[in-house]
Amino acid sequence: MISHLLLDIEGTTCPVNFVSDILFPYASANITQFVEENHQDASIAKILQNALDEYNNDHEWHKKSPQKQQLTDSSEDRMNLCDYFLHLISIDKKSTSLKDLQGKIWKKGYIDGDITSRLFPETADCLQQWAADKLTLAVYSSGSIEAQQLLYQHTNNGDLTALFSHWFDTHTGPKKTRESYTQICQTMHVEPNKVLFVSDSGDECDAAEQAGVQTLFSKRAGNPDQNPKHHRWVGNLRDLAQHLS
Repeated sequence: MISHLLLDIEGTTCPVNFVSDILFPYASANITQFVEENHQDASIAKILQNALDEYNNDHEWHKKSPQKQQLTDSSEDRMNLCDYFLHLISIDKKSTSLKDLQGKIWKKGYIDGDITSRLFPETADCLQQWAADKLTLAVYSSGSIEAQQLLYQHTNNGDLTALFSHWFDTHTGPKKTRESYTQICQTMHVEPNKVLFVSDSGDECDAAEQAGVQTLFSKRAGNPDQNPKHHRWVGNLRDLAQHLS
């Protein structure tokens, strides 16, 4: 019997184009100004230092840009890192430091009223029903935990964050490796076969399955990956109920 639902976000509970057409462009448009205005904040400085480590180990990038071993408190260095962040966005790199910074930028956008989350029409009702049914709800997304919580806090259906018990991002590990799902189950103190992971990525479902987690592929119009492979699939979250036993 399933006791825990582990949910992806993009392509699973919200449309892919909310991220690609709203969130990513907003971060790209505001990243330089945000870094320049907030680089002295301790949390932002830590993100920038982590980004520098990625920057220095990115050999493909250094074919275009000289390597910089130390981040100095100079506008030039910060602009170099912003250029690197924009490059990572353009290639859709699952960079943890980028995701952390995007979460900070989106937070400002949500607070300022520039952004309101767009979920699938049935998402809020389904989340509320699953919680009422005593299922433990968790999120695992490549976006930072802060970005995940902001998305569910600022919806047209109100703040939905209280429905979730656990939040996981790539600080736990890459979404396409078995070890990440093993770690998630250990953190939630649950046997893997009692967890149902729902994702729009066949490769992510493969990794979860290798860890003993049950899987469900989200096959929706507009999702880049339309191949569920051998995994069970749903086209609407309301259809998930039949897979909970």
